[in-house]
Amino acid sequence: MLYRFAPLALLAIALPATAQEAEQEQTREPLRTRVYLGPQLSPKTPGAKDLSFGPFIEVSRARGDAPFEFEAPDESFGFPVAKAGGVEFGPALGFKGKRKAADIGVPLHDVGFSFEIGGFAQTYLAKNIRVRAEARQAVSGHDGLVGEVSADYIARDGDKWLVSLGPRVTLADGKYHRAWYGITAADAVASGLAQFRPDGGVESVGLAAGYLRQLNTRIGIAAYARYDHLVGDAGRSPYVRSAGSRSQPSVGLALSYTFGGK
Repeated sequence: MLYRFAPLALLAIALPATAQEAEQEQTREPLRTRVYLGPQLSPKTPGAKDLSFGPFIEVSRARGDAPFEFEAPDESFGFPVAKAGGVEFGPALGFKGKRKAADIGVPLHDVGFSFEIGGFAQTYLAKNIRVRAEARQAVSGHDGLVGEVSADYIARDGDKWLVSLGPRVTLADGKYHRAWYGITAADAVASGLAQFRPDGGVESVGLAAGYLRQLNTRIGIAAYARYDHLVGDAGRSPYVRSAGSRSQPSVGLALSYTFGGK
């Protein structure tokens, strides 16, 4: 999958425990691993008007000649581990970088590095329409709960090329909103902005598009663009209105190399 916030790529290595498992492994189709790497531009922190560069990373795996499974360019790191009634379930990991006053040009409270752990569920409503919902709880930093509901229309020719497009709705609880968009009493004194204590709810609505193309059997390119518009308490934040922006764009471009296979 491709990541707008580029979490660490995790590679699972399975070691056969018995001779029977080793024999089964030998009869399976060869494994292919595709790695994408490039730059991306995204908001420095939630609500910020300035963009910053970061890494754009993706790792996917497939066997034999089977096409790589579709993964939206902006979804969190994760992989299906169970399936029931046509719905896939799996873990979802994400992170958000820390925020300091110097990052946003306003003397507001700091927010530490946020590591988020959760899960997702996804299914296909039709051959080319996938819907997905995920939720992640931060165990550091903002300490809040954040989630996203998305849908993607997918057009593709196997692994030769793929185009995806779909809407996004991001939701979060009060802790998340207060960390990124709230103005405490101390913040108000230091910045001159009105005190503001947001509640939970919808953070943003947006649209994401992705594009993949193989130039040959080994080398390919990937690109994505996403636009989010802050709404609700996030959009009403005095910080966003005065020094940040309700517009939250992200773009990325990467080259890929496919290992293994024929």
